[in-house]
Amino acid sequence: MTSSRRIFLWQAGLLVVGSAMPSLAVPAALEIKASLPRSDPESQGISSSAILQFIGEAEKQQAGLHSFMIVRHGHVVAEGWWFPYAPGISHQLYSLSKNIASTAIGFAIQENILRLDDKVISFFPELENVITDKRTAAITIRDLLIMASGHGEDTLRLLLGHPEGNWAKAFLAAPLTYEPGTRFVYNSGCTYMLSAILQRRTGITMAEYLQPRFFKPLGITDVVWDTDPQGINVGAVGLWLKTEDIARFGQFYLQKGSWNGKQLLSGQWIEEATSFKIRNDDTGTPTKKEDDDIKQGYGYQFWMSRPVANGAYRAEGAFCQYSIVMPEEDAVVAITAEGISTKRVMDLVWYKLLPAMKAHSLPPDKPAHRMLKEKLGSLQLAPPAFAHQNMVSAGINRKYRLAENSWGFTEVSLSAAGEKLLFTIKKEKQVFKITCGLKDWHIGKTSLPGSPPHPLAPIKLPKSTWKIAAFGSWKDDKTFVMTWRFFETAHYDIVTCRFHNDDIRIEFANSVTRILKQYPDPRPALIGTMV
Repeated sequence: MTSSRRIFLWQAGLLVVGSAMPSLAVPAALEIKASLPRSDPESQGISSSAILQFIGEAEKQQAGLHSFMIVRHGHVVAEGWWFPYAPGISHQLYSLSKNIASTAIGFAIQENILRLDDKVISFFPELENVITDKRTAAITIRDLLIMASGHGEDTLRLLLGHPEGNWAKAFLAAPLTYEPGTRFVYNSGCTYMLSAILQRRTGITMAEYLQPRFFKPLGITDVVWDTDPQGINVGAVGLWLKTEDIARFGQFYLQKGSWNGKQLLSGQWIEEATSFKIRNDDTGTPTKKEDDDIKQGYGYQFWMSRPVANGAYRAEGAFCQYSIVMPEEDAVVAITAEGISTKRVMDLVWYKLLPAMKAHSLPPDKPAHRMLKEKLGSLQLAPPAFAHQNMVSAGINRKYRLAENSWGFTEVSLSAAGEKLLFTIKKEKQVFKITCGLKDWHIGKTSLPGSPPHPLAPIKLPKSTWKIAAFGSWKDDKTFVMTWRFFETAHYDIVTCRFHNDDIRIEFANSVTRILKQYPDPRPALIGTMV
């Protein structure tokens, strides 16, 4: 059987039933600390040199890291962002969102709003008539949490393509392959249904429900979670958080649901959610089980890790978004990235960071600590330059009328001034401008249609204007290549302008396609003639 989780990586009204509506007791106001405490690595038993080696290997292996944060004994000992990524900017989390959804269900069970054995259909009685497989009526909340709904493949595509935008209806109408509760099949539809159930039960979205219970106590602000056409948080994906938020989440689990001395979520639930619940090693892939973190078993939306990890577990999202919890080492590692290889990133953690964590503090190492601070302060994603990058661009001031195209773009122009080049494209009365640095990234904003890249395109993204870092370089005297990095997401665009006499051809390629080959860029090549 092909791993349906890997298939996803290739893809990437109030009604109360059965009982009276429970009161939603909002927790009392808690003290909010602005950030996790900081410490030098040696004081917390990890060497600065080891962290330097971790960074060096990540760059050498082109692991695709955007940021990381290492927390040991409750203290941040190292944190870094590869510019243009930065501490105060939220990052797309993909399926790491599932672990926040699982946490919301934990709170709901703690408050007796939901029960693990509740039948999914009991929350949607109006949809009983769409069920095509009688076994669907047996699916429970527990089955959703462990990805054992009985479906033979991920239902996310069915949800995204439902003509009425009724994702619960699409999920319940889908035929089953297995008995519910018996077989792990990675299924983002399961997590969506958890979000839909919670909203049915409480009358508020999952994000709203978590606000006083989890986000506010942990000091997590500016929470954005994508919604379906009916205003239900997607749950499975679509959450945007900062790197430190991901670290706080891991620390919250490491502390068994306690924060600032108050028990927010039951430690018993934490143990239950993060322990082995169902085997998932029958993926049909050639990797040996002991070498593959994906085959180690699954909890309530949490992944177990291979033996070398010494009992660690993790929250994980596509393209290597991680909150890794290491109970034996009293440590958490948070990572955001656009990684091509999940194993490459996990190996860096297990073989570079994990062995460096000692049970006692280490002697101060001021030279290594100084080198680490300097390295952390200079991290950046190098602009992709070509041999002709120093060609003179100052003379460029060209405008082209575009041939008819499916996106409705009518005109494009390029004009250079100093160390910048302005790319302007028009669509009816709309004008979109992107300024590219010719020697370094230029930071700006854009609302250009079709950007940023997003493999779950039917989900409406939370905004239309995005931060962008843009760079342009000459590949040869007739080819100008722009890189547009959307640094609130995991992805970027490569836009190639090919000049021939008085004509231009503009080709778009998104970075998702490098990893997920079946996601070709939907944007057509634009053909223009100089005005």
